[in-house]
Amino acid sequence: MNIIIHNSSMIPIYEQLIEQIKSKIINNELTENDALPSVRTLAKELKISALTVKKAYDILEEEGFTVTVHGKGTYVAKANTGRILEEYKKEIEKELETTIHQAKVYGLEKSEIQDLFALIMEEW
Repeated sequence: MNIIIHNSSMIPIYEQLIEQIKSKIINNELTENDALPSVRTLAKELKISALTVKKAYDILEEEGFTVTVHGKGTYVAKANTGRILEEYKKEIEKELETTIHQAKVYGLEKSEIQDLFALIMEEW
């Protein structure tokens, strides 16, 4: 599995794993019943603790993205379109927050930002 860990990032490693695996599921790079690497295999591949991988896998399962079959491994769960849509919305919200913050740094007022957004939506 092609996952890139940034050790110098302020984002904890387990969260980086979660986000990248979710992204692969949302973008259909991983589909229902695809097997994820074993905890030990992925830990060895990424040169991180198996406990970190286990924590990420546990959270992915709690959130409904994966299913673990004892003795067999962890698999991508059946697509939950509501959950995937919610993940898309979270990604868009982050991007909008970043853009709005940038606009404030540039000195734009709230009304100017709203006008820009309305203009873009009209064109779309």
